Amino acid sequence: MKKGKATYVSNSRSRQTLACIACCLFLFLFTGCRHHSAQTVSPELAAFESFFTEHFDSIALAPRQLRAKAQARMAEAKDSLVRTFYLDMTLKTYLITAQYDSAWIAIRQIEDFIRKRPMSPLIADLYSDCLNMAGNLYSRIGYSDSARHAFHQAYEWRMRGVHKEVIPDILINLADACNRQGRLDEGAAWYRRALYLADSLQLPSTRKYPIYYGLGQTYVTLRDFDLCDYYFNLAARDYDLMMPYEKYIYLNNRGTSYYYRNEHKEAMSYFRRVISLAQMYPDMLFELNLARLNLSDCFLQLEEADSALLYMQACRPFFEELGVTNALYYLDTQAIELSLLKNNYSQAREILSQSVTPSGIDPEMLHIRYNYLRQYFKETGDYRNAYHYLNESKRLDDSIRNERISMRTTDLALRYQQDSTLLAHKIQIREAENEVLLLRQTQIIVWVIALIILLLAAFIYMYSKKQRALLQAEGRRQISSLRLENIRGRLSPHFIFNVLNQEMANLKTQALQSELPLLVKLMRRNLELAEQLCVTLAEELDFVKTYIDLERQAMGPDFHFTVHIEDNIRPENLLIPSMLIQIPVENALKHALRCKKGERNLLIDISRQAEGRWRIEITDNGGGYRPESPSRGTGTGMKVIMQTIQILNSRNNEEINVNVHNVILPTGETGCQIAFSIPTDYCYEI
Repeated sequence: MKKGKATYVSNSRSRQTLACIACCLFLFLFTGCRHHSAQTVSPELAAFESFFTEHFDSIALAPRQLRAKAQARMAEAKDSLVRTFYLDMTLKTYLITAQYDSAWIAIRQIEDFIRKRPMSPLIADLYSDCLNMAGNLYSRIGYSDSARHAFHQAYEWRMRGVHKEVIPDILINLADACNRQGRLDEGAAWYRRALYLADSLQLPSTRKYPIYYGLGQTYVTLRDFDLCDYYFNLAARDYDLMMPYEKYIYLNNRGTSYYYRNEHKEAMSYFRRVISLAQMYPDMLFELNLARLNLSDCFLQLEEADSALLYMQACRPFFEELGVTNALYYLDTQAIELSLLKNNYSQAREILSQSVTPSGIDPEMLHIRYNYLRQYFKETGDYRNAYHYLNESKRLDDSIRNERISMRTTDLALRYQQDSTLLAHKIQIREAENEVLLLRQTQIIVWVIALIILLLAAFIYMYSKKQRALLQAEGRRQISSLRLENIRGRLSPHFIFNVLNQEMANLKTQALQSELPLLVKLMRRNLELAEQLCVTLAEELDFVKTYIDLERQAMGPDFHFTVHIEDNIRPENLLIPSMLIQIPVENALKHALRCKKGERNLLIDISRQAEGRWRIEITDNGGGYRPESPSRGTGTGMKVIMQTIQILNSRNNEEINVNVHNVILPTGETGCQIAFSIPTDYCYEI
């Protein structure tokens, strides 16, 4: 047999208490701001603001300890307004600890204070807070009409005040009151209005999840479980950020949703979590016993009578002491079911004779009671009454079904109306955003101009840096040119003097074979080439041959010099760096061949390579390159050549490659080979 759920026993009362506390926080913060702007803050008010900010969390976590501190400070305060603020703090603790008589006394004292003060936005906010707390008290003791009226007045008074950030919390309480009266369509509308205001005010997510699980519970009652799960899942995302009372509300309402789906074991898992949570906080007695009441009903649905009886006995004394009639009526209904499970009809008859149906009972609870009564009279043989309650159950079923259809229709209409209102508001917001956009465009223009100036400064800096780099490169080029000219200008002075001395000696005997004309030619060509960075291959070879002719006599008859050029190479059309061949040839003669005994060979081989390159190889048989050789020289000439090639390579995509290595000649001797690989389209402009 499908049964209802105890949602009437204030599934949302703790939520209202928490919303009331949030209202209190914003009210006090606002009060401090008002006093700052209107006048100098008194020391007492400043002390209260500091106390409230420091101890706000204690309202929910340690209410009794906070109450003692607040009452002590209230007794010492001389300003009546400050005393009222401390009284308001103690009122919140009375709500948390379920001390309703003391809470009513505090409310009356605050109302008396407000009546004696002239009306102002600050007083409007204070009166709104007082009405909100009164609505919470009415909800706790089951006066739903009075609660809804108090919450609605709190909302209207808050609209006259200044600190409107608390309006969503008041609307949550108003929606809960509507739901308890069966006005689910109005309740859902107030929830959505609260959500819209929270979004408009850009409130944090911690202010929204009470709205989410409130909407979830509303759609549970309307049996729209898709929307129910949607809103509960939104609330669950911030479960770890919730306060203890908020966690209780979420868990209890989610368990209720599974109860209505007849998934009782899943519902029990949530109610057990509620009990574990409430046992951690001594002041959550109401919530603890409500969870026990819900859990006992789940055991009844599973026909586990002993477990159900255990939880019923645990929570009954609490509700009897408080006089919560709705909870006691629910307990009596469960007791009837328990008696029927045990076939104890006399006990069921006794419960029925003593039970009183309170006014304003939830139709779902009446439906449960009618089903139990029908079952009782059927099993006791009173078929007339069984038939009567069968008809009453059907009538109530039809009424509840029609009411749900009507409320769903109204809910859809209200949602459409609210969406239309939101659309109009969005249009107004968009117009305001356009005005703001015009102002921002000016800022953007200023930023663009600043960016252009910055880019221009960066361009000037980079251009100056590049110019400095070019000047440095030009300096390096000039240095290299000077070095090259220097090496050209000092073409082996000892060699020139040796030739001159030899020529002077030979003039006495061999005037016709004088080498003086060759020396003159060599010196003239050296002066001509000193001005050039590059020369043709033909000019370089002519210079080298002149140099070799001057050295032949000193080298002796065993010296053989050979130049091999491929047929498809035209030396007069190919350019090479100046002294590229002469310096390696001079090094070969000086440091390798001059001191060698036996045949001394020097070969220059010029050939084509693939991919548009050609190659110069200078090979001797002087024993190869030996760094430890005493006649290896200073290497100045080759350094000049390598630096010149490095500078030229930095200006070209394809580079001149240089390779110096020892080779084994066909005769079996070791020689040194210097090879240059030169691109055909190499550029010599710096």
